[in-house]
Amino acid sequence: MIEEGQMAPGVKLQLSDESEAKLSAYRGKPVILYFYPKDDTPGCTKEAIAFTDLADEFAQAGATIIGVSKDPPAKHVKFAAKHDLKITLATDADGSVTESFGVWVEKNMYGRKYMGIQRATFLIDSDGKVARVWPKVKVAGHAEAVLEEVKAL
Repeated sequence: MIEEGQMAPGVKLQLSDESEAKLSAYRGKPVILYFYPKDDTPGCTKEAIAFTDLADEFAQAGATIIGVSKDPPAKHVKFAAKHDLKITLATDADGSVTESFGVWVEKNMYGRKYMGIQRATFLIDSDGKVARVWPKVKVAGHAEAVLEEVKAL
């Protein structure tokens, strides 16, 4: 997993409108890059709504929020519309972004092992350096904790 103090990988993000953006295109302002397993599941929905509820405060702090999963752009669009999300969602169809950040991990549920996205958040500062990492995120209170860190940058 990428660690605090390292430069964020120069990955390409496929956004929900199917356009592409390099992570480096966001330099000059903080970026919250959060990884989540799947659209429209209980924990992922709560997390996206929590970031949306604070979207105006993140914007006032100059920060951009980007949620990343392997779901296709069309599913992101439905997810965002259904829950009135005000954050950017990106697709990692080929797994390159999750691999680059080290969040594609072996999981274990009910004794069954499988590969999946670890819920994690990376705060990337305006210079492109990882300022803070939250591995294995617990959703409750997480967006608020991230906002406090953004304000402290």
